Amino acid sequence: MLQNTGKLAGCTLFITGASRGIGKAIALKAARDGANIVIAAKTAEAHPKLPGTIYTAAQEVEAAGGKALACIVDIRDEQQVGDAVQKAVDKFGGIDILVNNASAISLTGTLETPLKKVDLMLGVNLRGTYMTSKLVIPHLLKSRSPHILNLSPPLNLNPVWFKNHTAYTMAKYGMSMCVLGMAEEFRGQIAVNALWPKTAIQTAAMDMLGGEGISKQCRTSDIMADAAYAVLSRPKHYTGHFLVDEDVLKEQGVRDFEQYAVQPGHPLLPDFFLDEAPESLVEQMEQHGATPAFKPPPSSSAEPSSGGPIESTFNAIRGVINEDVVKLTQGIYQFDLSGENKGLWFLDLKSGAGSAGQGQSPVKADVVMAMDSSDFSKMFAGKLKPTMAFMSGKLKIKGDMTLALKLEKLMGRMSKAKL
Repeated sequence: MLQNTGKLAGCTLFITGASRGIGKAIALKAARDGANIVIAAKTAEAHPKLPGTIYTAAQEVEAAGGKALACIVDIRDEQQVGDAVQKAVDKFGGIDILVNNASAISLTGTLETPLKKVDLMLGVNLRGTYMTSKLVIPHLLKSRSPHILNLSPPLNLNPVWFKNHTAYTMAKYGMSMCVLGMAEEFRGQIAVNALWPKTAIQTAAMDMLGGEGISKQCRTSDIMADAAYAVLSRPKHYTGHFLVDEDVLKEQGVRDFEQYAVQPGHPLLPDFFLDEAPESLVEQMEQHGATPAFKPPPSSSAEPSSGGPIESTFNAIRGVINEDVVKLTQGIYQFDLSGENKGLWFLDLKSGAGSAGQGQSPVKADVVMAMDSSDFSKMFAGKLKPTMAFMSGKLKIKGDMTLALKLEKLMGRMSKAKL
C-alpha cells in the first residue's frame, strides 16, 4: 500500500457518495493524515442490500484519525448540496478538496433503458458533478492547495463504449468533460483531474452488476484510494490529466499490485473505456471468464512505412518546432496511423528544441492519437482541426486532452508552411 505522508493533514475534503465503496476508501486514506472529511451521501439509514451509512462512515473516519461531518445529500438537489457546503465551511473553515465520486449506472441499451434511469444517470453523474463543483469552487479558490478529482474515465470516442449502454457512457463522459473544461478555466488556480481504475473494483455496485463470483476478478477499493491520495498530494498546477490508478501508483514506485487483488493470483477483469488495444481487451476478458460486449477491428499498429506524405509532413514539422514551441506545449505525442500510410510516429515537444520521427516514442507519450493517415496529413496542413476530427470520430485520443488541443497552435504554423 502507498504510505501516508501527512500532506493532507488539516485539509478538508468534500466527498460525494462517501458512505461506502471507493468514496469511503478515499475518505479513510485521507483521514489517516488527520484530514477533515465531509461525507456527502444519501444513505442515512441502513440499506438491506448495501452496507454502510453516512454515520457509520463518519465513525470509521474518526477512528482512522480524521474529523468527520456526515451530511444527507442527494447531489441532484441544489439546496441539499448548498447546505452541506455551508455546513462544511462553518465547521472546518473552508474546503480544500472536492472528490466527485457519486455515480449511477445502468448498463442497458437505448430501448431497454427507462427514461427514469436516463434522468438518474445524467442527474447524478453529469449535473450533480457540475453543480457540486460550481458550489464548492468559490471555497476552493481560497485554499492553498485546491483540488477537484472526478472519478471518471478518459474521453474515448471508440463506438464500442457507446453501443451497449449509450446513456451511461454519455453521463459518465459528462463528468470527464467537466474535467476537460474546468481544468482549463481554472488553470493556475485549482487542480482538476480525473481518475479511473484499470481493472474492475470490488464494490457493492459491482457485486450487484456482476453477480456471484465477480469479486475474485476485482481489485479492492484501496488501489483507487492510494492513487487518489497521490494525485491530491500534488501541487495545484498538476491539472487537466485523465489518470489510471495503476499508472499513477507506478510513478510513485509501487510495483506489487497483487496486494490490491481481492484474490491474489486470479486474472483480473479489465475496466471499461480503456481500450488502447481493443482486441487485446477482448482476449483478456474471454480468458478471465467474462463475455465481451464487442469485437473490435484489428489494431492498426503495424510497422511504420517509410517515405511518402507522412515523412514529408514530419520533415516540415521538424522545420517549425523549436525551444519556444516546446516551452509553450510541454507534451509528447504518439501517432498511431492507419490507412494507406499506416505506422507509428512520435512528436516530442517537451524536451530541448523538440524532436519528431518514426516508431515508438523513446519516452512515454502524454497523448496517443489514432487516426487515418490521410486525415493526419489534412490536420497538419490546417485543413482539419483536431477538435473537429475528435468530435466527428476521425480522431481517437488517449491521455491528456488539454495537450491534444494545444496541437492546434502548431497547426497554424504548419499551414503557413503550405503542407
